[in-house]
Amino acid sequence: MIIIGEKINGSIPSVGQAIERRDADFIRDLAKRQVDSGADYLDVCAGTSTDKEFEALCWLVDTVQEAVDIPLCVDSPNAHILKEVIPRIKRSGIINSVSGEDDKCEVIFPLMKGNDWQVIALTCDDKGIPAEAERKIEIAARLIEKAAEYGIGPERIYIDPLVLALSAVNDSMLSFMEAIREIKHRYPGVKTTSGLSNISFGMPYRKAINLNFLTLALSAGMDSAIIDPTNRDTYATILAAEALLNKDRFLRKYSKAYRLGRIGPEKKTQ
Repeated sequence: MIIIGEKINGSIPSVGQAIERRDADFIRDLAKRQVDSGADYLDVCAGTSTDKEFEALCWLVDTVQEAVDIPLCVDSPNAHILKEVIPRIKRSGIINSVSGEDDKCEVIFPLMKGNDWQVIALTCDDKGIPAEAERKIEIAARLIEKAAEYGIGPERIYIDPLVLALSAVNDSMLSFMEAIREIKHRYPGVKTTSGLSNISFGMPYRKAINLNFLTLALSAGMDSAIIDPTNRDTYATILAAEALLNKDRFLRKYSKAYRLGRIGPEKKTQ
């Protein structure tokens, strides 16, 4: 499974404060800990007001690139800010994100010509986020076909079917899984991804919902997740699910993670 580390996000209070203070040591440490815990990409999101976002995101990108040598998932709701920030990134990673809203396709897809950049494509448009699997699939198909007009194949796209809160939409998990299965059936090369927190919004003991969501999503074919890789329970859930789904030959990844102390009971210090 492809792990996108989610912790460098200004919407997290401690990270937002570090960005405001330009605390490079805090950000570098957060980047290194996520990489050491198994992240394949690091999401980098300023999560601040529009007037401050460009400067903050540039500083974050530079700071993280000084600390670690893995590709970034550069994250902003503003496609035009992404367009300005991407040229300062040293290696191709993932653009987060494009959708059917406004002119995002026309801004983002040209940035991916002649390079190896990938993109997260959200199943929403100017009508909002649909609850029904059929609409999610329809928007995903439009985005994949639009990308093809720019020479971008499905293998460079991560579709996020945008799971809705279970507390508001009781069949949101079933719709999400149906969308993943059908999208991957129609476009075998495409990848799928999701965060965890939306599914449990407004519910008690959110951890139980999130971890079970992760397992069920993996069983439906989800290829990636935007998570906190330093969370031992989350990382263990991924490895256990992959082992159960026969995606970990001879349990090598699971066993290695246990030997390295990344999963299992934490060792008590004297």
